[in-house]
Amino acid sequence: MGFHGRAATHWPMFKMHNARRQMEWCKAAATGLWTGAVKTFCGVMNHASLSGSLMDESGFALALVFWCIVPLWRLIAVPSAPQVFNDPIHGHIELHPLLVRIVDTPQFQRLRHIKQLGGTYLVFPGASHNRFEHSVGVGYLAGSLVQALNERQPELLISKQDILCVQIAGLCHDLGHGPFSHMFDGMFIPKVRPEMNWKHETASVQMFDHLVKVNNLEPVMEKYGLSLPGDLIFIKEQIAGPLDNIASGSKWPYKGRSEEKSFLYEIVANKRNGIDVDKWDYFARDCYHLGIQNNFDYHRFLKFARVCDVKGKKHICTRDKEVGDLYDMFHTRNCLHRRAYQHKVGNIIEVMITEALVKADPHIQIRGSSGKMYKMSEAIEDMEAYTKLTDHIFEQILYSSNPELSEAQAILQNIICRQLYKCVGQTTPETQLNVSQVRDLGYEVANSKPHGTEVDLQPEDFVVSVIYMDYGMKDKNPINSVHFYCKNDPNKAIKIRKNQVSKLLPERFAEQLIRVYCKKTDERSLEAAKKYFVQWCMNRNFSKPQDGDVTAPELTPLKRDWQTDDDDSDEGGRGSRLPVNGERSVKTNLFNAQ
Repeated sequence: MGFHGRAATHWPMFKMHNARRQMEWCKAAATGLWTGAVKTFCGVMNHASLSGSLMDESGFALALVFWCIVPLWRLIAVPSAPQVFNDPIHGHIELHPLLVRIVDTPQFQRLRHIKQLGGTYLVFPGASHNRFEHSVGVGYLAGSLVQALNERQPELLISKQDILCVQIAGLCHDLGHGPFSHMFDGMFIPKVRPEMNWKHETASVQMFDHLVKVNNLEPVMEKYGLSLPGDLIFIKEQIAGPLDNIASGSKWPYKGRSEEKSFLYEIVANKRNGIDVDKWDYFARDCYHLGIQNNFDYHRFLKFARVCDVKGKKHICTRDKEVGDLYDMFHTRNCLHRRAYQHKVGNIIEVMITEALVKADPHIQIRGSSGKMYKMSEAIEDMEAYTKLTDHIFEQILYSSNPELSEAQAILQNIICRQLYKCVGQTTPETQLNVSQVRDLGYEVANSKPHGTEVDLQPEDFVVSVIYMDYGMKDKNPINSVHFYCKNDPNKAIKIRKNQVSKLLPERFAEQLIRVYCKKTDERSLEAAKKYFVQWCMNRNFSKPQDGDVTAPELTPLKRDWQTDDDDSDEGGRGSRLPVNGERSVKTNLFNAQ
């Protein structure tokens, strides 16, 4: 065999070694120590029988260096030029080469197969976008905001490391999403593992660690100027908040950056007031794909963003004249929830997908690290297994030949054929319901059989969905947590109260909606379910159902104020509203009473 053939034969074995061993060997080879380098390598591979003289005579060492260094150089080369992405929302955007290296990994590419809006795509045909493009957009916007602050205020001493870490955090903030996005951590996991308080942000941190490790990115990160492990901690803190349980009296809970740079934690996931680049991207992207008008222009925030001192801490502020634009931002969020995210058909589709996944969970096996097999609900414990869990699980179940999946397949087939559970009504409670009250709603509806109704419906025939609508901070006005500055004093942070802006702004910033669905879809059962629902609303003194046809004429007696449309006031058909109380909120929790 010629020397090229020998080198080609050993290249597959060479690349099995870790990068550090490969680089040590190539360094020795590159300095002319051909024989010693090859002996070192071949000794590891149990090829000690090849003498140095024989390798020198055959030219094997030189050939092996050539065949090994070229592919390895491609592996460890550090590009300096950014890469351009053509994005439909932000146009031609540039990403740092390190971000491109992260994008080009199986763990990040997985996001191409997870719908941004989950089951909403089955209602809005244009909502076909995925977590992948949203994550790229957030990485870009995170860099745009931190660079704008750096250019406007060089005294902040924002380093290149800071900028790169913020960009990476934006890029990787959604790595932990499961199939159908929020459906997985908001509905499926609570159903099958109710003892867990698991969130996708936790999985994002774990998946980021896994991505860095299996793709050997630490040396690459160091070559681009990051300091490890400190910068890795900073990146993960931006995604999920403080990584350790901090004592309640602790002054500064973060380790990645000092309190002097506290404003950097407000860019990707702003825990203080919710104004962050994550929202900017999904507002623009979701509105674009849903066909809904976006009334918020993030470019103006970029123009006017400024860091000011607020009681010893540095916060991102904006011009006083931008307060109206920020109210528009939160109004856009509310509109998206009402018109799309909490669409009554989209919600029940996700309920049905969840039911199918729950039935399929014991019969689906996913291979993880060390060959161990995991159920879907267990894959969150092993990132190698979780990497393989995407929206494709829908088709995997649907087309499986496993007879144990027949019940799950029947549910998914009903979704495809649009044989969905039907909404029989929606109402608003006078005061916010707590978790224990919500759990009993299915039984309450089933026990509200009107007099004279012949059809008997059971709790398992109803699905009760409780939806919490707000401006992102439960019942609080998020603008009260925003600081502004004036043109004549740009370094002084001020607050602007609602009554200083307009009399037409909301009086309340949160409410609950209750939807009731019936699983039985024959006409007789649906008519009966509507009567059950109306009777239940009357029993609970809830607001008049929105749909005019759900008040069945056979029901007697009707509430007097439900019988007339002559009242022109906003409070017609109900008593005066009580303030939303401070009990624990229930966000889009769906309870199938069984």
